[in-house]
Amino acid sequence: MTETRTTAGEPLSWEDLAARARVARERAYAPYSGFLVGAALEADDGRVFTGCNVENASYPVGTCAERVALGHAVVSGARAFSRIAIVTSGAVPAPPCGMCRQALAEFGRKLEVMSIGTNGESIVWPLRDLLPANFSLERMAAPAEAGP
Repeated sequence: MTETRTTAGEPLSWEDLAARARVARERAYAPYSGFLVGAALEADDGRVFTGCNVENASYPVGTCAERVALGHAVVSGARAFSRIAIVTSGAVPAPPCGMCRQALAEFGRKLEVMSIGTNGESIVWPLRDLLPANFSLERMAAPAEAGP
């Protein structure tokens, strides 16, 4: 899916971002779970990157929609993000899985995450609330404690 830009600096509404995620969801490949997911990730510069989940018979090989969108964004040069809309085929809004939370947190915890279920309900979370203690470069770079 190609990246798009918002019109002349005008930010997309949550509804427009969700509409792009719905289009991506329709392209999902989920023959095993039947759980279709689409995501639309908005970069700070206004570009929007979409992704869908891609399952595999070897379950760990599958990829979530959020990480597909993130990979698309990174290969296009985006490194800072403001919002992500997630649309699933489930009735109630579903937050990103733990692996996706960690992947998104790599690029900043200020991200707002909206999920929409087929029942029409939506929930918005700050990523920092979904993953309060992420693993990070700062934690890896912390000096080692002095031993006995």
